[in-house]
Amino acid sequence: MLPTYEEIFSWMPDLLSGLSISLQVTALSLLLGIPFGLLLALGVLARNRALRAVSLILVEVGRGAPALVLLQFIYFGLPSVGLTIGSFVAAVIALAWNTGAYTSEIIRASLQSIAHGQREAAQALGLNRTDELRFVLLPQGLRVALPALLGFSILIFQGTSLCFAIALPELVSRAYEIGSNTFRYFPALLCAGALYACISIPAALLVSHVEKRASLYAQR
Repeated sequence: MLPTYEEIFSWMPDLLSGLSISLQVTALSLLLGIPFGLLLALGVLARNRALRAVSLILVEVGRGAPALVLLQFIYFGLPSVGLTIGSFVAAVIALAWNTGAYTSEIIRASLQSIAHGQREAAQALGLNRTDELRFVLLPQGLRVALPALLGFSILIFQGTSLCFAIALPELVSRAYEIGSNTFRYFPALLCAGALYACISIPAALLVSHVEKRASLYAQR
């Protein structure tokens, strides 16, 4: 049975509060995860074997373990070694790790896609490795990676629904709370799904637009 207008208006403050927390977790996860992914990408490409090994372990664990496992490991597992953190911080850490692991592969592939002639030109100009990375490789590589990074951001936003498992009062948790109080689980979850769609669909259209602009730039 579909929700009535009265139910929607009465539920909306709680659902919007949950949506706000979902967006905050998404923003912080991306803010921390993408730079972490860049560092991991550079670590995987590094010549130092120890640095490369550590980076590969972090990437493979972050990609291989489901986000739900990372969430529960950080929230429920760390207290067993004396480190207790709140559900919000645990969600940000877990999703930032997951973001860093996946975006590192996106960024690494983008950096490796740059023509070798660009590196040779940087060396001919006398640029050291840091300046080559800063002024030549990163500007081009991140431009190539941008559409994929934006697309992954949508997945992280949708993945915040998993934070329900660690008692974070995000959107899905709020919908379940409404359902438990009113026994109207389906309408409450339907409203939550509609709010997810209101964010995800425009974001997907933006990603499509950026991809088209990027393809036009690549053809120049």
